[in-house]
Amino acid sequence: MKKRANNVAKKIQSLFPANHRHRHVRKKPGEVPGTAIYTGIQRMDEVLMTVHDFDETHYDVIPIKKIEKSEPYIQNKSKTWIQVRGLHDIEKLRSVWEYFDLHPLIQEDIVSTTQRPKVEIYPNAVFIVLRMIKQQENEKGDLKVHTEQVSIVLGENYVLSFQESDEPLFDPVLKRLELTTTRLRKFGPDYLAYALADNIVDHYFFALDVISENIEKIEEDILDNPRSDQLHKIHALRRDIIYFRKSVWSLRDGINSLIRDEVPLISTEVRVFLRDVYDHMVQVLDSLETSREMVFGLYDMYMSGLSNRMNEVMKVLTIIATIFIPLTFIAGIYGMNFDPEVSPFNMPELNWYFGYPFSLGLMFLMSLAMIIYFKRKGWY
Repeated sequence: MKKRANNVAKKIQSLFPANHRHRHVRKKPGEVPGTAIYTGIQRMDEVLMTVHDFDETHYDVIPIKKIEKSEPYIQNKSKTWIQVRGLHDIEKLRSVWEYFDLHPLIQEDIVSTTQRPKVEIYPNAVFIVLRMIKQQENEKGDLKVHTEQVSIVLGENYVLSFQESDEPLFDPVLKRLELTTTRLRKFGPDYLAYALADNIVDHYFFALDVISENIEKIEEDILDNPRSDQLHKIHALRRDIIYFRKSVWSLRDGINSLIRDEVPLISTEVRVFLRDVYDHMVQVLDSLETSREMVFGLYDMYMSGLSNRMNEVMKVLTIIATIFIPLTFIAGIYGMNFDPEVSPFNMPELNWYFGYPFSLGLMFLMSLAMIIYFKRKGWY
């Protein structure tokens, strides 16, 4: 019984990829609110910090080891973006949090990588939690959806970004900063925060393309040949869509609050651009709803395919059985032990020179006649 339970558990685990099955660290019940505990699974060799200092006349990129090195850039009139990559070293992160006097709840949410995407407004900062969802190729060459939490803190003249890995998530924004004519160099830090959020939302459309491609691929496979492994793929795809939708839905409400409410750190000009981000998320949600309906359709198609395949098998077996019924009847008659010498009515064919070929020919003609009849009826 125990062995059977273990086998069932292994089959259930095989349905879910390793990154979905990994148990994240959880904060103990009763812990003080604001307790910073890293709950993720990605770990870097060290936490990387980079200062991006810019205005209309210059753009400087300065890697730093200690957050205090950013003070000259924070104190001047230019805009400063501090990019932090790696969340496993709580002590080093705490030096950043204390330097900018971030609320303990912000600190807790930054390293809680299972956090729901949201927007929160504090007296000295706007805190945004996003979920980077992008396409990634696995070992088999298939495109899958990869997720990573990104946190953005908008201050009066600075922006902080925190991410789990050193993936180049914001390369498009960095390239735009190198151009002197870009709005990033002219507008305030709130526009930079918008640009970072917009960059993440733009990746959602590429992730949607991956989901659409996977749906089309599974659909073609099901039409060709329904197999049990396709059901696993359908469930995995359905789970990704639910997770995707959950991330976008909550972020959409948060962005809407920045547009609707009076937030001192968000200018009127930037609110116009935030409306564009909001519109993009509405488009993503509409596409996700369509994809979800298509996945449900895949399941119905899979079950219909199996049913049709079973019907085809049963039809062939029925036809074979139907053909052999009269043949069995003829063989049964001529297999009876009646003596033709006792009576002329007792199987005179047994003494006939062509009796055996006649019985075989009769069977063949009956089989041929039934096959022709089935063909004309469209049963075969």
